[in-house]
Amino acid sequence: MNDISKFRQSLFEQIKKTNDYGMEYWSARELQSALDYSSWQMFVRIIRKAMLACTNSGADVDDHFNQVIKMVGLGSGAKRDTIDIELSRYACYLIVQNGDSSKEVIALGQTYFALQTRKQEITDDFEKLDEDSKRLRIRQDLKNHNKLLVVAAKDAGVETSLDYGIFQNYGYMGLYGGLKAKDIHTKKGLKPSQDILDNMGSTELAANLFRATQTEDKLRREQIKGKEKANKTHFEVGKKVRQTIQELNGTMPEDLPTPTKSIKQIESDKNKKLNIKK
Repeated sequence: MNDISKFRQSLFEQIKKTNDYGMEYWSARELQSALDYSSWQMFVRIIRKAMLACTNSGADVDDHFNQVIKMVGLGSGAKRDTIDIELSRYACYLIVQNGDSSKEVIALGQTYFALQTRKQEITDDFEKLDEDSKRLRIRQDLKNHNKLLVVAAKDAGVETSLDYGIFQNYGYMGLYGGLKAKDIHTKKGLKPSQDILDNMGSTELAANLFRATQTEDKLRREQIKGKEKANKTHFEVGKKVRQTIQELNGTMPEDLPTPTKSIKQIESDKNKKLNIKK
């Protein structure tokens, strides 16, 4: 990650605030500056698009876009009222999704807020689940999304099984700091017959799920053609996910512990329990 990218990513964290109820939010005025929008009026247009997307998703706009009046100081020492909007993480995600993705800072924002939103979704959904149940659910999600990724990659020009294996390795290399699937397999100390995805904890699986979903979306959204470009896209998405984990002081995926039980063992144990109950 270059110095500018590091600064931008850390800036999203630095401008995050917490209200009296312990809920995090971002000031639209500060986010405008962070995303390099010089005009408030121009940024408001993006906010309106995000609000429409929020409504279309079935969410309550007021829960994510809270308009407030703030007093700001003027150069003369006087003060005046200024409109600001307190934005939830989801609101920020929608804003950067509706921004100009050709701008590097918008692309960084998309990665940051998408990952944060996904992490919150997983936290909310899995709050009452144990680790084994989390792994089972995310692994199933990953299987489903990998099917979509296969189709998107094929549309981009990744046609043969060999091509797809290379394509997958580019994604792993981006996320795992240069490690290919075989390297990850070796690092985990797995037998040749064991699948690396079946031997990941929930945190590592979630990172790979995000890599897969964002790559599939980017391939389709930008209509990428050519297997070399598809490989590069997969690598770049994996790398951005890694950069975000790094920025949040998270553990790198290759350094996460390998669970003692594989997904297949967990499924077998659960099936045995079901048979006993019957």
